Parts: sequence; C-alpha cells; structure tokens
Amino acid sequence: MSLRQQIIFDLDDTLIHCNKYFEEILDRFARQLLEWFDAERLTTKEIIAKQTEIDVAGVKKVGFVSNHFAQSLIDTYRYFSSVTGRDTHLAEEEHLAHLGMSVYEQEVEPYPGMLETLNVLSGQGHELNLYTGGDDFIQQRKIDRMKLSTYFDDRIYIRAHKNAEALEEILELRQFNRRRTWMIGNSLRTDIAPALTAGINSIYIKHPNEWSYNLIDIKENTDTSMYTISSLEQVPGIIAESLAMAARRNML
Repeated sequence: MSLRQQIIFDLDDTLIHCNKYFEEILDRFARQLLEWFDAERLTTKEIIAKQTEIDVAGVKKVGFVSNHFAQSLIDTYRYFSSVTGRDTHLAEEEHLAHLGMSVYEQEVEPYPGMLETLNVLSGQGHELNLYTGGDDFIQQRKIDRMKLSTYFDDRIYIRAHKNAEALEEILELRQFNRRRTWMIGNSLRTDIAPALTAGINSIYIKHPNEWSYNLIDIKENTDTSMYTISSLEQVPGIIAESLAMAARRNML
C-alpha cells in the first residue's frame, strides 16, 4: 500500500484567518447604522441577523464574488431604511461599499501551526493541493503573501463556487486517487459535504464561532474516513493514524 496521500487544503479559516475580519467589519457596520438610525428602533443583534440572512442568500446565488459582502451591507441598510421610513443617501451607501471592501485589505495571518503542518506533510512525501473559493486576484494575493506556492506549486485551484461540482471537476482534472485523497477544511457545506459526495476522506476543523453559511447537517459516507478536530496542527497525526490503521488491516 502506498503511503503517499493527495491532500487538498481549504485556505480561508483553515490555513489563514478570514472570518474574524468580517466580524470586525460587521461590528463597525452595526455601530454605524445605530448612529445613522434611531438607536432605540434598532439593535445590533437584528442588524447582524438581517445582514447574515441577506449575505447567505446572495452567496448561494452568486458564489464568493468579492463585491458581494459590500453589497450585503448596502442591502441591509436599504432594508432598515425601508422598514423605518428613513431616506437612503448615496454618500452613506458609498461609505458602506468602501467599508465592506476594506475587509480584503486586512493583513494575512496564518493559523497556528500552518507552516509546521505543511512542512511535516510535504516532508513525508504527500502531495499538497490548495482549493479556495473567491475572487482570483484577492485569493492569489493572500497565497502570494503567505508564499504558499512553495508548498502547492501549480496545484492551486480558485473557484467562485465551492460545491460538489467544483470539487469533482478538480478531482477529475488531476486524476486524483480517491482512496488516497483528503479534503481538509472548516466548512461543512463547501469542504466536507462535497468531499463525502466525491468519495474522498475528509478532516473537518471545527471552529467555535463558525459562519452560519458553513453549517449544515451531513450524512457520513461509510466508504470514506471523516474526522473532526479543533486545530490545524492535528492534521498530520490524523493522517498518520489512518495510514497506520490501514496498514494493520492489510496485515490481518
């Protein structure tokens, strides 16, 4: 049995921080709306809830396009303007557009153990792949800032939509051996569920404050291995343990 595995990593909130920057912008957005509107008529909780509803609905339609988040802020502003009878103002919408796009100007920050994890796995001879959703320019900039091409070379896949169809296209493009392929990510919706559908192994990195879009109910595939962990640094151990178990089974 070959020990070499083909490992596909998600990028945002798997290798590098992402969601926390959106949360910071949403906090500023809510405070801005409370300032513009009568604070007694709106609450931070209902502002965030409506933005999340609009944001998730939009992502399902258009995917991870760069201007969608900013548009969700404007659409939320328009919604509360309508229900409260407050006029909208072009200058305010432009301010929100700038605020929303500023999330992509944040510094790229790796998750703890990113380099150590990639070094261990590449040092063991595994093939590392990167699969991320979003705008090509924005995602490639993150990849370049972290110098991730050192580990992934030309095995980098950026897609506007992350779903079962997109993953299947990648698996067929490079002719992955599905019995030796792993998907590593933080999203049940865009990482783990498609991996189960494709019949490959998966490792779900569960975060305590996950974006609601990423959370769905899934049915595990008994023909593949799925693990749930809490940190990136656990990945090499999980893969090594799985290979050891497979080797013992072959010896029986």
